[in-house]
Amino acid sequence: MEQFASGWKRHYYGKGDVSVYRLNRDGKTPAGQSPVFGANVLMLTYGDAFSPTYATGDNTGLIATDSMKNFIQRETVNFTGYDLEGYCRFIGTAFLARYPQVEGVQVSAEEIPYAALEQGAAGFFPSGPERATARVELERERIVEAVSGIRGFKLLRLGGSAFKGFVRDEYTTLPDLLSRPLHIWLDLDWRYTEPAAAFNDGQIVARARHIVRDVFGSIESGSIQQLITRIATRLLEETPEIVELDMEANNRTWDTIAERGDDLGIYTEPRPPYGVLGLRIKR
Repeated sequence: MEQFASGWKRHYYGKGDVSVYRLNRDGKTPAGQSPVFGANVLMLTYGDAFSPTYATGDNTGLIATDSMKNFIQRETVNFTGYDLEGYCRFIGTAFLARYPQVEGVQVSAEEIPYAALEQGAAGFFPSGPERATARVELERERIVEAVSGIRGFKLLRLGGSAFKGFVRDEYTTLPDLLSRPLHIWLDLDWRYTEPAAAFNDGQIVARARHIVRDVFGSIESGSIQQLITRIATRLLEETPEIVELDMEANNRTWDTIAERGDDLGIYTEPRPPYGVLGLRIKR
């Protein structure tokens, strides 16, 4: 179920899983940007003009979702930026301008990342696994909401992660862990002090990527909860544009097959049950 910052909607519709790639092949891509811009898009629209199609099947004012898909893909050629937030705003604004019966539109996008094989090379490969995300809701004359995030971090630490001193009773089988090889998945979303702050040419997304990796790799922690709190705290400290941060980590630490002291270990993928740890922090 989709939700809208502007409030409850009696009905909405749109097109999802729209993939699009813009390739700048002129060799003039700005420093620090990639000539490969890839996104997977979900666009949802709402308005009273679409009520007849729900009530009576009258599609007179309805824009076909196939037309929405074509609009997204073809209009991408006119987008000159490199950030998802700006892209969502561009598509939403252009759609509202083209179809006056639309009262509001919410455009969400997930990055489809490609990295260069080497500096200045013409070859690229799928990168990640983490992917930037953005969601922008617009109504005529205003930006209702802008949210950014990064989904799908997969992070491995060889040691320096403890977990001990927790409740022990008849259900406890886990031993105290003093320096485990920690493997987590991590998602984070954030909201801005004001919607306009979201449009920063991807600088805040790049900063968040750096902070997540730096904190994970540099601190020793007594729990995953402590680890994600440190990430969130630093991100708020260094990014005054962020007013609220949501994080969710999955404990995907590998199962131990054999260990030789603290120096060598053999591991396998964990069993299906995994720990879920969430944090919401506001400025």
